[in-house]
Amino acid sequence: MQIDKLRGEELDHLFDAILSLKNREECYRFFDDIATMSEIQSLSQRLQVAKMLTEGYTYKTIEKETKASTATISRVRRCIDYGSEGYKLVLDRVAKKDK
Repeated sequence: MQIDKLRGEELDHLFDAILSLKNREECYRFFDDIATMSEIQSLSQRLQVAKMLTEGYTYKTIEKETKASTATISRVRRCIDYGSEGYKLVLDRVAKKDK
């Protein structure tokens, strides 16, 4: 897996901070402080692209509905196909929670 290149004390601290959040409201407050609106929207857009890709939508439909560039869609597709299965993990858990 490629995740070893990410590992480090500073990133561990960030992830521990995120894992300490107890609900959606705390997430809104934390991410409002730690990231720009553009950064948050980019992350949200990538997750939506991943969801749509795994549901079989075409690049054209994804581009139209999410306003993501084809480069972003391709990058997310590569992560789904060859990444660390992070998108799959999260999308599966959210789907189970929504049922």
